[in-house]
Amino acid sequence: MSDALVQVQDLSRRFDVSAPWLTRVIERRPRQWLQAVDGVSFEIERGRTLALVGESGCGKSTVARVLVGLYAPSAGQVLFDGRDAHAVYASADALALRRRVQMIFQDPYASLNPRWRVGDIVGEPLREHGLAPDAAAREGRVAELLQSVGLAAADGAKFPHQFSGGQRQRVSIARALATAPEFLVCDEPTSALDVSVQAQVLNLMKDLQRERGLTYLFISHNLAVVRHVSDEVGVMYLGRLVERAPTRRLFAMPRHPYTRMLLDAIPSLAAPGRARTPVQGDVPNPLQPPSGCGFHPRCPLANARCRAERPVLRAVDEGGVVACHAVEEGRG
Repeated sequence: MSDALVQVQDLSRRFDVSAPWLTRVIERRPRQWLQAVDGVSFEIERGRTLALVGESGCGKSTVARVLVGLYAPSAGQVLFDGRDAHAVYASADALALRRRVQMIFQDPYASLNPRWRVGDIVGEPLREHGLAPDAAAREGRVAELLQSVGLAAADGAKFPHQFSGGQRQRVSIARALATAPEFLVCDEPTSALDVSVQAQVLNLMKDLQRERGLTYLFISHNLAVVRHVSDEVGVMYLGRLVERAPTRRLFAMPRHPYTRMLLDAIPSLAAPGRARTPVQGDVPNPLQPPSGCGFHPRCPLANARCRAERPVLRAVDEGGVVACHAVEEGRG
């Protein structure tokens, strides 16, 4: 039996980005669709962390929003504890599932209501889910949650503007923990913070994971952060997973040319004199993706097969999978 808490199977999500109906009629233009996520599959075991990385616009945040039910999948399936999550979200059991799945958003300045006191922000999930029978019990629980993330109980009387960015993100984490969830989707939770504050928040999240047995999906474009927090890494490009492997193996021996390109751009303390290799080229227009492998216009190993045939994920050494013709044929 699989110990996976979350299973994503061939997940796709597309958006209608067509011009208004009248414009399409006058100009005789067809409807236009953006394929944000295209056939993504992965599993996350209980108590583990999977990180999704990639350049902006590759579909990471769309995957996150599908998992928490903010978007419905266009195709594929998300299983949570063996049940179809989106069938549950549409049923009478939706509230019970939402207690078990919570999200930490990217921007702590935009995700907290500036008109509410912190005590009301953290206490809202308790009230909505009926987890505190009265105001006194709710106040006591809010104090416990604030203290669990390194804030004081008295901070519940303050407004968000009275806190620094790192403290605001701690408030967001306390709010996410209010329903005692099992699975947290973290959408770049430290990208808006200073580097020193990032380390504090990441260490807090790791401590909470150990104490509570939490399962994380961690979305980031910062590979240094990913290396610190994750057990497994999935690399996304143009809505598809191009490589997935245990963190240590991926950083030690990246297989896909795109993964190698991302890692080559990171400064190294071990080799301070080494010139950084910038990520080459630009991401293609997702409305007009390239034929075959989506990475072939930027890939130094591309050949005619790469331009004509889309690769599929294949198992490689030490538990990793990669979608690359060059790796399959031993060209690089």
